[in-house]
Amino acid sequence: MASEGRIDVPGTSLFYRIQGTGPLLLFIQGADGIADGGAIVDALSTAYTVITYDPRGLSRSVVERTPHDLRLETHGDDAHHLLSALTSEPVLVFGFSRGALVALDLVSRYGSQVRVLVAHEPPLTQLLPETERAEAAAFQQAVEAIYGREGSVAAMKHFVTHLKMDFTDREPGCELPPVPLGRAANLNFFLTHDAPAVRSYRLNMDTLKAAPTRIIPAAGEASGEIFPRRCAIALGTQLGVPVAEFPGGHGGPTTHPKSFAARLGEILGAAIKSERENGEE
Repeated sequence: MASEGRIDVPGTSLFYRIQGTGPLLLFIQGADGIADGGAIVDALSTAYTVITYDPRGLSRSVVERTPHDLRLETHGDDAHHLLSALTSEPVLVFGFSRGALVALDLVSRYGSQVRVLVAHEPPLTQLLPETERAEAAAFQQAVEAIYGREGSVAAMKHFVTHLKMDFTDREPGCELPPVPLGRAANLNFFLTHDAPAVRSYRLNMDTLKAAPTRIIPAAGEASGEIFPRRCAIALGTQLGVPVAEFPGGHGGPTTHPKSFAARLGEILGAAIKSERENGEE
């Protein structure tokens, strides 16, 4: 049985949901993802107490006024405040796409709150070679420009196509979740505020490396050479750790929820076991 609640943070009130049993796992969605985590959260909740939430500006965490220059660090602060309200112990964190970037920001500034972070294909373009970084920035700007000219549907079609997100390639028995109420407003907020925040964000790698958190970059087996996968590989190189492979592509949590959750459980379980063996817990 899931429980729900709200916490007040500067500028808004965050809606959150908690379900399952076991170690606390904060699950940070990508793009316009909200607390309704779908099949992957259901699968994870058999072994973890999963925390999901509506990021500020989306669904039940609507803000009355949003500054034009919303920064990704604000989302990192929100995750920090959410964890501070729910627990005094460090937790496990999984984030994918934009959510992985938010999670990395959280760790870089509030690392004591996070035991292990699995960051799946964060769009951390600052780590790419100059030419690839320019190509990624051009794609990000194109998505925002298409939104301005043609609206959110055309912009997200370009986004999905460029990142090779094939929603017909699904694990057996997987059905795509229904479109949530209010998604049009959520996409408008994401493309107006969050997409530019992702594009302009720069992670402090020095503070990230100094954090006590075990960071595991992750990438989709079917992602090919898309830039978020290359960002995950570059992050692994910077941290001196291997990249964990996951089922599916950039949208793996949606298209392969059960196998993705099983893989995440393997990785988190191994990290927890290593903590215990090394006396870190």
